[in-house]
Amino acid sequence: MKINVAGHSTYLYNGGKHPEPEAIPAQPVVVFIHGAEQDHSAWTLQSRWFGHHGFSVLAPDLPGHGQSAGTPLPSIEAIADWIATLLDTLKVDQAHIVGHSMGSLVTAEFALRHPQRVASVALVGISLPMPVAPVLLDAARNDEPAAREMVNNWSYSPGGQFGGNRVPGLWLLGVNQQLMARQKPGVFHNDLNACNEWRREFSTLGAISAPALVVIGTQDKMTSPKAGKAVHAAIPGAKLVAIPGSGHALMAERPDEVLDALKTFIAKA
Repeated sequence: MKINVAGHSTYLYNGGKHPEPEAIPAQPVVVFIHGAEQDHSAWTLQSRWFGHHGFSVLAPDLPGHGQSAGTPLPSIEAIADWIATLLDTLKVDQAHIVGHSMGSLVTAEFALRHPQRVASVALVGISLPMPVAPVLLDAARNDEPAAREMVNNWSYSPGGQFGGNRVPGLWLLGVNQQLMARQKPGVFHNDLNACNEWRREFSTLGAISAPALVVIGTQDKMTSPKAGKAVHAAIPGAKLVAIPGSGHALMAERPDEVLDALKTFIAKA
């Protein structure tokens, strides 16, 4: 589905369904927010399940990413407000918001800026802050292939590097390499800089009043399990799911476990 959001064509994956825009608010809505240098396809399995089990799914390509027009938004705050505009455009009052990595920061920021719009939040692969190494920021600006290689190597556990995925023949690193490579020039640096510049204090997370879930990979080398546990501890009543053996790219390495965590959580939210 393509719709106009804030003056630009925006691509929304709806979990394999093809709803009319006016029908979307008739069911509970789940919004899936992708990470840096990614697009909606990072959430294919999870969004498809919800789309076929009684939910309206909105998995956007953020502005300037994937099939969406416009310029990449320069800050986590701006992306969070854009998500609110997306909901306004589709006349959705409230939604379950799910985000990974950069998308998890957007999810947390959205919950703090627009609390009345949140049915629940799920933060996958989060840390606060989310600093980006200067060498990676420099590469993202001046040598995108090198930056992609760095992130690809850091995104997967040792097991994920060697294979063994449940889908025979699936090469996780190759899939992610191609996903990143199809993004527009400049998107990578923009996204990493937005993560690096996000400066929320831990104390502010206590204001998240909606049901919250934190999902971490026990072998995450980009947002450490310790950092994720600290975010969990800062949100009153939050649930924690630790996925054994997974690196940062949880939806690719452990897709069923991520889906199970989201299904269980959202059903009770």
